[in-house]
Amino acid sequence: MIPYFTLLPEAVATARAESKGAILEQLAARFADVYDLDRASVLERLEERERLGSTGFGRGFAIPHAHVEGLKRPVAAFLRLESAVDFEAADSMPVDLVFGLLSPETAGASHLQALAAISRTIRDERMHEALVRAPDVEALYGLLCNVDDRDAA
Repeated sequence: MIPYFTLLPEAVATARAESKGAILEQLAARFADVYDLDRASVLERLEERERLGSTGFGRGFAIPHAHVEGLKRPVAAFLRLESAVDFEAADSMPVDLVFGLLSPETAGASHLQALAAISRTIRDERMHEALVRAPDVEALYGLLCNVDDRDAA
């Protein structure tokens, strides 16, 4: 089975941010650099989605997501923040793990499937702990890819 989204190694990073806006800016920049997208357009779409309601999932996770013109399939990026930031999450807890998702404008079911796969990943307490404790971005990427591979099987 084909994975629900593409996650390239360069799309996984650690970051320092002081606000929700700064997180979205860094996420947009990472998507732009890694997947050759327009940073301003990605940021606009992510901010547009956040205005509908926070994508702060709870338990320290946020899943900012949007539909973006020009994509052929969903792409992801992951940021582990150096310190937790208020993201207006459903449980009011600050966020330190951010899993971004961009999908083609016409993606309906595939966008929902990708969000569901991410949600399954972050609900797992062992995975949450492993992501928080991973020593570097290579370890983060390895953890995320193993989950992606398992879900795709």
